Amino acid sequence: MSESKISSQRLLSLDTFRGITIAAMILVNYAGDWKHIYIPLEHAAWNGLTPTDLIFPFFLFIVGISIVFAYNKRLEAGVKPSSMYKKIITRSLKIFAVGVFLYLYPKFNFAEMRIAGVLQRIAVVFLICSVLFLNTKWKTQTIIGIIILIAYWLAMTLIPTPGFDKVMFEPGANLAAWVDSILLPGRMWNKTWDPEGLLSTLPAIATGITGLLAGKLLISKLETERKIIWLFVGGFILFAVGIIWSWTFPLNKNLWTSSYVLVTSGLSTLTLACCIFFIDVLKYTKIAQFGIIYGSNAITVYVLAGLISPLFYEVKFGEMSLNVHFTTLLNNAGFAPEFSSMAYALMFVCLNFIPVLILYRKKIFIKL
Repeated sequence: MSESKISSQRLLSLDTFRGITIAAMILVNYAGDWKHIYIPLEHAAWNGLTPTDLIFPFFLFIVGISIVFAYNKRLEAGVKPSSMYKKIITRSLKIFAVGVFLYLYPKFNFAEMRIAGVLQRIAVVFLICSVLFLNTKWKTQTIIGIIILIAYWLAMTLIPTPGFDKVMFEPGANLAAWVDSILLPGRMWNKTWDPEGLLSTLPAIATGITGLLAGKLLISKLETERKIIWLFVGGFILFAVGIIWSWTFPLNKNLWTSSYVLVTSGLSTLTLACCIFFIDVLKYTKIAQFGIIYGSNAITVYVLAGLISPLFYEVKFGEMSLNVHFTTLLNNAGFAPEFSSMAYALMFVCLNFIPVLILYRKKIFIKL
């Protein structure tokens, strides 16, 4: 692929990466039976890493890349960053508001309103990384990302947790949980702590910055083959440094530890390199169609899944909800409960694919 094509046209590999990531997010969020889940489809209880723990940072990494592709041409055309702030802020507020809405939906119990959440964190990362991209060079972004990760590491490992008089690293008993208990409005996900809390959003911004850096490489004048090589090299370095760092600062999604940022960003970069090689270079686009279609309206399908899920989980048909009917049917047919639960989740992913396919064929791409 020539340089002009890869820098000026929409990357099918990026759409595929985004689509597979959002489909995986729906897969793990809508199990048929939460008491029976295959281990790889669950988050690590605390320290550690499962495939499920890769999904959210992968998406934030993609958000960073998308920012580069969305705003670089405008900067090159001489558009002032200040003229783009209103649209960026508006979009961030919309994504944030939809996240809060989905948590309240369908009961709208404002007494139990949760301000933090997945879409809310995406909104914050998008806002901060967009402003960084419009006003700084890649070297400055790199320095900011490094400072965030080191500062977060030092804070979490050196500052005694108030109320314990020592450094704590347990669920609900650590500096991030304490900051959230003081500053985070609304209900927290786990009563005493929230996996999308305030302090842990800082290193999540660093995840977005790694996406900015990858995006900067993709729009550079290097040949495609060299870009792929640099992505592989950079991804391996990030992964290796993250693993070494995890020996003293464990991999932990709930706290979004610095080691977790580097390991997941490294794996994101390696995955992107593979997608570019197979889809944009070798042209294996047919096998990537599912991801491309899903990725074309990623936020839309995520919101849609949240809107229709109560119909499957809360509305009773007879004595059971649809998810219980589905899993019970498979269990009675002799399948393991974990398989039945996963089969339901896969069915739900495919069900949500239908409206996205219709939108894709009509060339409708919804952006908040």
